[in-house]
Amino acid sequence: QVQLVESGGGLVQAGGSLRLSCAASGRPFSIYTMGWFRQAPGKEREFVLAISWSGGSTSYADSVKGRFTISRDNAKNTIYLQMNSLKPEDTAVYYCAADKLPYGDLRIALRANYWGQGTQVTVSS
Repeated sequence: QVQLVESGGGLVQAGGSLRLSCAASGRPFSIYTMGWFRQAPGKEREFVLAISWSGGSTSYADSVKGRFTISRDNAKNTIYLQMNSLKPEDTAVYYCAADKLPYGDLRIALRANYWGQGTQVTVSS
C-alpha cells in the first residue's frame, strides 16, 4: 500500500521560507512522477509543482514560479518543496501526490491517485 507522509508545514511571516518534505513508501519510488498540490480555505485543490520520475524535469504553476522549487532524493524516497518569498496567498494545506503510472510525464494533475494527509502552511502578513 502506497503511503505519503508530509512534514514541515507551519506558520511563517510574509517573505519567509519553509521547506516541506514528503516521504513515500509501499512501492518503488524512483519510477513515478511526484507532485505538490494545495488547497486554500473555500477553494478547490490546485496544482503547484511536479517533478519527473528521474528528477530531470519539473513543472510549476505560474503563481509560484521563481519562488518555489521541487526536488527529489530517490535514495531517500522523498520529495521536497522549498518555498521562498512566501505570500499570504500561499496559505493552504499542501498535499503530496504520486502518479498512478510509472515513467509518466509531468501531467500528474490528470493521473495522481495517491495523496498524503496534507500539511498546513500559514503565511501571515
